[in-house]
Amino acid sequence: MKEIYISELKTNSEMQGLFMVKSIAVKIGANKKQYLDLLLGDSTGEITAKKWDVADEELPALSEIGPQDIIKIKGAVTEWNGLRQIRVARLRKSVTEDQVELSDFIKSAPEKGEEMYSFIIGKANAIKDNDLKAICVQFLSKYREKLLYYPAAQKNHHAELGGLLYHMKRMLMTAERICEVYTNLNKDLVVAGVILHDIEKINEIEADELGMASGYSFEGQMLGHIIQGIVTINKMAEELEVPQEKAIMLQHMILSHHYEPEFGSPKKPLFPEAEILHYLDMIDARMYDMQEAIAATSPGEFSERIWTLDNRKLYRVKE
Repeated sequence: MKEIYISELKTNSEMQGLFMVKSIAVKIGANKKQYLDLLLGDSTGEITAKKWDVADEELPALSEIGPQDIIKIKGAVTEWNGLRQIRVARLRKSVTEDQVELSDFIKSAPEKGEEMYSFIIGKANAIKDNDLKAICVQFLSKYREKLLYYPAAQKNHHAELGGLLYHMKRMLMTAERICEVYTNLNKDLVVAGVILHDIEKINEIEADELGMASGYSFEGQMLGHIIQGIVTINKMAEELEVPQEKAIMLQHMILSHHYEPEFGSPKKPLFPEAEILHYLDMIDARMYDMQEAIAATSPGEFSERIWTLDNRKLYRVKE
């Protein structure tokens, strides 16, 4: 077991512990001095760290540290812009991955990839509309191996091992219950929309088999998963001879699920199933962020500011 986890770090306290490097860079501050900028992670979350006034003679040793290395840090936990941050006094690359329990350092979905995939492909096969079923099953089958470990984001909600499947599964679970209430909804279309809405995150984000995202692909940066998804659906619909109206409705669901132009959607939903897809996505993303924030907060206290929740501080009820 690790000595201390990120979720246990307290502001205004001394600390030391092992963490995985997510990113590392030597930068120049406003005072024209070099400093080390780190993003550290473990199974409970991420935290930024800074080592100020880095001397030239320190650079050779620092250059040997890279993403996925496990390092030992000694320093103090401070606060900046409402968020915890480590002020590093000393650090060193102390261990290799085979000397630690890697699961202590990798954030992952609480369910196994194989089990989540089995649940989702089962829902795809249960779709009654043969055209929608064919597209969903083809996508899930083609990307099965990647889906087992892929995150749903580089940062923010579901940026974890198996995060994309976990996001998809919980949306499907909620979708089934919503369709029981709003019986006017075409359940097959809602289910297909959930399975396919983030279809191209697999090609937008660059990630390894630990579920760690290192950045975005060239196509991902130039187009983004919404446009990539529309192109993919168009190709698949042609291959499977899906009627044009169904293909366009699926494309529109992908196009509009972010709802606002500033978030990548040039059109808002124009039919009920597209509208509900947006809210299913929002519900799961926000509940994830809230759950993560509250888990890292002591009962009776407020969390750090959560950027994805409009910089709100969340309160954890006393137990």
